[in-house]
Amino acid sequence: MSSGMSTIGIIGAGHIGSQVARAAVAHGYDVVISNSRGPETLAELVAELGEKASAGTPQQAAEAGDFVVVTVPLKAIPTIPVEPLVGKIVIDTNNYYWERDGHIDELDREEITVSGLLQRHLPQSKVVKGFNHIMAAQITTDGTPAGTPNRRALATSSDFDDAIELVTRLYDEFGFDTVSAGPLSESWRVERDTPAYVVRQNAEELRANFAKAERRTAA
Repeated sequence: MSSGMSTIGIIGAGHIGSQVARAAVAHGYDVVISNSRGPETLAELVAELGEKASAGTPQQAAEAGDFVVVTVPLKAIPTIPVEPLVGKIVIDTNNYYWERDGHIDELDREEITVSGLLQRHLPQSKVVKGFNHIMAAQITTDGTPAGTPNRRALATSSDFDDAIELVTRLYDEFGFDTVSAGPLSESWRVERDTPAYVVRQNAEELRANFAKAERRTAA
């Protein structure tokens, strides 16, 4: 467990949020998980997760977390509480699916990244990309111990070194190597329809896939 970071707030209890919660409690973290429908709708999940998990509102999850995972549809970003996340590391798992989210002009024009949208909404938080290019179910099944040959690698990206360090530790605890794409402006290299997106790859392969990624226009 990351030193001094024992409670994870999770805003969004869909496939990824639920799987991150399962992996987190399995590795000794306390979890406060929330969704848009109310804590009572999470009773079954919390019962499954056990005594280290509780349900709350997004506000409560944001307040409780030493760091916080935001895993909601893009259209819900404006609903993410700002004040309780000031100064905190916020892991963004999101991807842009225009079929679900509707078209967002600045994303279509590649003027900003998906995680850049969340960073703009949370200007005093430390947003870091995480868990966006792995199938949700694989978060709890594909991890292997450090040093395992051909260990699966996952990407991260942030403008804050301590945020990248935290995600690197968390990935390692969950059983994955880490490759950083650098600042948040480079996080497009692991977004939807890039070579690194939702494929199993080791660290060397992930670095190569970063390099293969192309944008249609300049960001």
